[in-house]
Amino acid sequence: MDQRERRRARYVGASIEKQLGALPVIADYCHRLDLADIIDRACPIRDLAHLTHGQVIEALVANRLTSPAPLVRVTEWAREHAVEEVFGADPELLNDDRIGRALDAIAPELDRIVGSVGAQAISVFGLDTSQLHWDMTSISLYGAYEQIDADHPAPKFGHPKDRRLDLKQIQAGLAATGDGGVPVFHRAYDGGAGEVAQVVGAMTELQKMAKPQEFLLIGDSKLVSYTNVSAMIDAGVGFIAPASKAYTPAARLAALDLDSATQVDYVAQRDTSKPAAARGRWHVSEDTMTLAGKRKRDPVLTLRRVFVHSTARAHAAATARAKKLDRARDDLDRLARGLGSRHYPDEKAVTARVAAIAAARRVTAYLRTETGTDPATGKPTLRWWFDQAALDAETATDGWYALLTNLPATVAAAEILRRYKGQEVVERRYSTIKGPLAVAPMFLKNNRRIAALITVICLALLIFCLIERQLRLAIAPQTTLDGLYVGRPAKPTGRLVFEALARLRLIPATGGQPPGIPRPSPLQTRLLDLLGVDPTKPR
Repeated sequence: MDQRERRRARYVGASIEKQLGALPVIADYCHRLDLADIIDRACPIRDLAHLTHGQVIEALVANRLTSPAPLVRVTEWAREHAVEEVFGADPELLNDDRIGRALDAIAPELDRIVGSVGAQAISVFGLDTSQLHWDMTSISLYGAYEQIDADHPAPKFGHPKDRRLDLKQIQAGLAATGDGGVPVFHRAYDGGAGEVAQVVGAMTELQKMAKPQEFLLIGDSKLVSYTNVSAMIDAGVGFIAPASKAYTPAARLAALDLDSATQVDYVAQRDTSKPAAARGRWHVSEDTMTLAGKRKRDPVLTLRRVFVHSTARAHAAATARAKKLDRARDDLDRLARGLGSRHYPDEKAVTARVAAIAAARRVTAYLRTETGTDPATGKPTLRWWFDQAALDAETATDGWYALLTNLPATVAAAEILRRYKGQEVVERRYSTIKGPLAVAPMFLKNNRRIAALITVICLALLIFCLIERQLRLAIAPQTTLDGLYVGRPAKPTGRLVFEALARLRLIPATGGQPPGIPRPSPLQTRLLDLLGVDPTKPR
């Protein structure tokens, strides 16, 4: 046989391998959370059914974690992945109609399901719920959604975080533990719901599952209102939240003295690899403020107000201001050169352009102008300058912000800052939903299914975060794992874990032979061992 013959390709049968990926890990964590049984107890189905609602939702959770794309063609995904072998669900049964019926079934029981699964996660994984972080976000929707089920959150136009004002939205609230950022509670809200009004309801639900019930709730400025603060004090719940401008005007921040503030022993995660001189520094000082209710009989509440100064924040503010001033100068100089042209023929046109520049460059607070008409030429005139006093007043506030809390004086101001710094965890979890777990766009028929799908996605996020947390605990006191990021040591994240396991394959059972798994790589073997999952043993 000559060389060309040896190089010739030949036709072969199609590969029978299926993608296994992280499915065994997902199935194991679903089992630990008792997910399917919790759903089936809340939403029982006839004994003759081929799949229970719990099985369908488990499959959807796995779909969200392994194929984060718009919820379409789930049957094809299940055929390509080892869904039948791992979850016992026939791919042909995971059609659009069956998925829709499962979402319809769980929609009326979402509060019960979310509470039970959250409590199970806290108990089984030993989550510390003494500190919980709360935040809300918007989720844009494609579709008109004109027929609304009044029992479920309604899509509405609002103020979306992604600035898609042309789309309706649903809002979602998420509470994550300070211990690993695990989202133990979530809820969907109307697209136009005010964030302030949802705090008490969320706090009440968290008290049902948290141990101890007197936990610390950390959120954004929407956490603070007289009603919310009064309810948290009455319930014995501590809180920390940034103060809005209504509670801390700029003049109060400008009057603060950095030299008299106390430096905090805190290093931001982004600065850990930097030399000490290059790291950001934080200082704190404090006073008290009062919060009055609308009614005369409402008791006046006294809160601690902790002022925080961040050198990194001050540098960022100064840099941003310099850039917008430079851009405004360029625009104004260009305008001055064009005075009397067809674009700016008169004073009215010049005034309109100045206003547009001030708004676009955000320099209205310190841009001063004088416009007129030259009597000799009839052309418009313009004189402009930046008010140095206004600039100095703003510069004095650079780096400063305030935190409000009802924690006792025994908790030092520096410790209040350290605890608040964990708030970024819930914001990071929202980016996970909108990134790796792909919340949007949503293509659903009604708002009932939207609410149910948000729960599916948040259950997937719960498992995603539990896997991340468990792996980090398993390698402690080390913080990185060899080979996790392009062959280099890296801090384990859920995304890196799922990417590393994605290449696992399964050969289905054929001719009396049991299914087989090609031997995992050393990294995959280590990950499975650390997570306590044996992919060869069905759950």
